[in-house]
Amino acid sequence: MSQDNITTDLVTLRDYWRYAISRFNAAELGYGHGTTTAGDDAAFLLLDSLNLPIDALDPFLDARLLPSERKLLAERIETRVTTRKPSSYITGHSYIQGVRFHVDERVIVPRSHIGEILFSEYLGEQGSAYLPDPFAVESAVDICTGSGCLAVLAAKFFPNAAIDAVDLSADALEVAKINVAEHEVQEQVSLHQGDLFAPLKGKTYDLIITNPPYVDHASMAGFPAEHQAEPAMAHDGGEDGLDLVRQILDQAGDYLNPEGGMICEIGSGREILEEEYPHLEFLWLETAESQDAVFFISAEALKG
Repeated sequence: MSQDNITTDLVTLRDYWRYAISRFNAAELGYGHGTTTAGDDAAFLLLDSLNLPIDALDPFLDARLLPSERKLLAERIETRVTTRKPSSYITGHSYIQGVRFHVDERVIVPRSHIGEILFSEYLGEQGSAYLPDPFAVESAVDICTGSGCLAVLAAKFFPNAAIDAVDLSADALEVAKINVAEHEVQEQVSLHQGDLFAPLKGKTYDLIITNPPYVDHASMAGFPAEHQAEPAMAHDGGEDGLDLVRQILDQAGDYLNPEGGMICEIGSGREILEEEYPHLEFLWLETAESQDAVFFISAEALKG
């Protein structure tokens, strides 16, 4: 079907959603950048392209679209199928717990479990059993910040804190700069280029947040095109995926205040870490999709 026929024959959001799902299934696209199915990915692509709430498809399904909107959606569906780029790269946005961030090919598409944990721990009725009082946090750092999303969320949750955000990639920090400005947290968040803690000599923090690259080489070799579209350095955790996690664990104690702690996402390396660091007391945190992809560890445990 030509683009002209598509925009003539398809008139409602339901039409484009059905068409996108059919195209995505036929092309055997890959997912995992905030969506897990063709239906969800198509809904995200369409709703975000139209600046509609990405979790509210039903109310708009039978809305008739303007000619310009039809053209845009037809083009973006075609782009998703032919390039196999993640939908977030096509719309220019990604979301963590409903908070919208700018993304492009310079950064990995944000999908950290840590965002979910921050929201569930700090917005729950009982407060967090292990994370610090959000109003008592005066300093925090986001190591391997990428798009800056976790640093921005930290600024929102810790209103009294100065936040440092570090990444080795100058390109990633340009994207982080956009997100810091869009969320108006420039007064709180400072961006630093460098390798892990290297730019932070002499500083200590109440909380370290880190979602470092943690994909092992075998998994990277099997990446679908959607994951290959992301910067390789944002995934590459070494042979077993834990090279950077080890470096962070070995250094983090020097950068924490006595009552501080660290929250770290590691993917699937729990057994390896527990075997290599039997003296450390990891608190493994449960999320909607995992029971051992993220741990919290106190400064006392790291220094003890």
